[in-house]
This record gives sequence, structure tokens and C-alpha cells, in this order.
Amino acid sequence: MRRPVVMGNWKLNGSKSMVSELLSGLNAELAGVTGVDVAVAPPTLYLDQAERLIKEGGNKLILGAQNTDVNNSGAFTGDTSPEMLKEFGASHIIIGHSERRDYHSESDEFVAKKFAFLKENSLIPVLCIGESEAQNEAGETEAVCARQIDAVIKECGVDALNGAIIAYEPIWAIGTGKAATAEDAQRIHASIRAHIAKESEAVANQVIIQYGGSVKPENAASYFAQPDIDGALVGGASLDAKSFAAIAKAAAEAKA
Repeated sequence: MRRPVVMGNWKLNGSKSMVSELLSGLNAELAGVTGVDVAVAPPTLYLDQAERLIKEGGNKLILGAQNTDVNNSGAFTGDTSPEMLKEFGASHIIIGHSERRDYHSESDEFVAKKFAFLKENSLIPVLCIGESEAQNEAGETEAVCARQIDAVIKECGVDALNGAIIAYEPIWAIGTGKAATAEDAQRIHASIRAHIAKESEAVANQVIIQYGGSVKPENAASYFAQPDIDGALVGGASLDAKSFAAIAKAAAEAKA
């Protein structure tokens, strides 16, 4: 049985005081919660502080990061390597987020190279896929998701998806307050799993597929009740300890 993963993407938000307050709050809110893996991805500058606070809290929070380079060293000003992320205890690395694809012109092929390099460095890729509002309205959602996954399969082979996480995030639902219905999200998750199953049913059955896009405590349980939704990649709600913990608890309860 797949174990749900709820991950908070803090994006470009944070300060030393915020990191301390948020992680202290999460450690308190998640005490005794089992049956779900809970991860946080702060900005890179706060990885050291987050690593120390997570160790002190003792709640087995997982530390992640929001991006990686495709090199471990060299003349790549401003980039952060998998080796560096590992040294600070980060294991779950977000790649392919729509903001990176849009603002930094990251192609499917470049995201696939990041995926391959994370696997090479024994880190867990959290591969974001999803369609724009225009693509959704044109009925292209499943084709867009398939194309983004196929870039990884072409680069690495389908077995590389073992131990990885896929996060389906409809772009039109990220930070907008809009959200896919639980039934619509389930339909797309099922199609993603079926697409992978064309290459390997065993891989498709075990791969974790999260939903992301305006996930909140009020709607989380409806998503997690769906058979193919294995947790969530959470944006805004992950910046509030009570809200984020409520989402994690909903995942644990739904999948128990």
C-alpha cells in the first residue's frame, strides 16, 4: 500500500524567525501522528536552520528543497547542487514546478535531466506536472501530463520512477483559490497512473502521485479519499502550522 506524502513548498517565503516559529509549531501539531510522511521545502538559505530545528523536534519531519542544478560543482553562479542539498539533510527535491518552467524557461527535457541527476545522487525527485488553464479548457490535460512524464521515461527509463514522487498541479489552481474537484483530480491521477502502466504496471502501482493546487484543510479529506491521490504538495497553507498539520492529519486518516 502506498504511504501518503504531504509536502509543503514554502516558495520564496521565510525569515529566521518564521522558520523557527513554523517548524516549532509543526513539531507540536504533528506529535503522535503516524501513517503519513510530512516534508517541508524551505528556501535554500534556511536549510541549515531547518535541519537543526527538525532534529531538535524529534518528529521525523522530512527536509526537502525547491530546486537543484544538474551539476555538483563548477562555474555555475547562483546554483545549488544535489551534493550540497544532501549535506544539509534534504532528501525530497522539487523539480519541474510550473513557476520554474514558466519564469525560468525550463523545458520538459531539462526537467528530465534534473530528475536523472537527482536519482544519480540518491535523492528523491518530486516531479511537478500539470496544465495551464488554456490547455485545460482545450481538453489537453492528459496529453500535457503524459508528455511531461514521457520526457523523464525517455531520459531515464520507467524504472527511475520507482521511489520518486509525481505531483499533479493544475497551473490554474496554484495560488488562485481555484481547485480541481476531488473527482476531477482523481480522474487525472488515474490517467497518469494508467499512462505509466503502459510501460510498467509494477511501477505505476507503487509510484506516489500527489495533488497540488489550493489544497486546504477544508478540502484535503475529499482529495485523500480518492484511490489514486497519495497526498499533497501544499503551497500557501504550508506556511501555517495548524493548517498544514490538519492537511497531513487528513491524509493519515484517509489512508489508514
